[in-house]
Amino acid sequence: MRLGTVESGGKEVLVAALEGDRLLDLYAASGGSEAAFTSMQALIEAGAQGLSRARDLVAIAPVSAILDGAGVRFCAPLPRPEQMRDCLVFETHLINSFARATEMTGREFAIPPVWYDQPIYYKCNRFSVIGHGQDVQWPAYSDNMDFELELGIVIGKRGKDISTAEAPDHIFGYTIFNDMSARDAQMKEMPGQLGPAKGKDFDTGNILGPFILTADEVPHPAALNMRAEVNGEIWGEGNSRDMHHSFADIIAHISASETLYPGEVIGSGTVGLGCGLEIGRMLSDGDEIALSIQGIGTLRNRLVKGAV
Repeated sequence: MRLGTVESGGKEVLVAALEGDRLLDLYAASGGSEAAFTSMQALIEAGAQGLSRARDLVAIAPVSAILDGAGVRFCAPLPRPEQMRDCLVFETHLINSFARATEMTGREFAIPPVWYDQPIYYKCNRFSVIGHGQDVQWPAYSDNMDFELELGIVIGKRGKDISTAEAPDHIFGYTIFNDMSARDAQMKEMPGQLGPAKGKDFDTGNILGPFILTADEVPHPAALNMRAEVNGEIWGEGNSRDMHHSFADIIAHISASETLYPGEVIGSGTVGLGCGLEIGRMLSDGDEIALSIQGIGTLRNRLVKGAV
């Protein structure tokens, strides 16, 4: 089941994707009486019972609750995640990116041993999230913008000190994550050894969507085809099976002595050939970025200078 959030009638509406571009307003389908369908966060917190009820509503799909997908505005499926973290688990991406970064800066970059030993991650700005079809605002301080094609998970169950065996049960679903990057700012600040800051943190810089594919439809570990296009031209393709650390490993590592909560988002990091940096290409004003992941759909956004 694919779940999303759209703006319809001036408000955010939780929807399930039907065939074609039809969407089912789950709250309306429930008769407007079930709190689990008031938002994606509410559905996540409703747990297995909420998902079971959603599947029942999809099977019935009352005509009165069906929306025309062409007539709505997509939001991020989870408009304000409880927390956001982004990992770095594709070796090919690192090898390619470090080679380019060395060319650009004259500094030597190499994969540190710790990367192979444990998942590496940073915390994102959860307030800068947008969704499918929305414009990305080019930050004024950057001249070199890039996209990043990632698979993201949404945590569905609270937990601490979660084992790798238990970890898959804590995944609510999977989504596409485009972690936009101001490469020039990133290259400048990374020698400070405190992680990315203005290279990643700017309004509209974190993009999720268009849907969350529920975890029951994705065997673990995930092995999904991934593709990046710019203005209709394929820039790179990969598969999530190439993650050096699985999402189970990632969840176990992050949850060590730290509680994970329903509604948190964790990105895989960029798949190999999943960004322009790896192939020596930069984005331009007005470019349309289309990121696709098997089973989830295609996340499209336009990069623009000036106000959006």
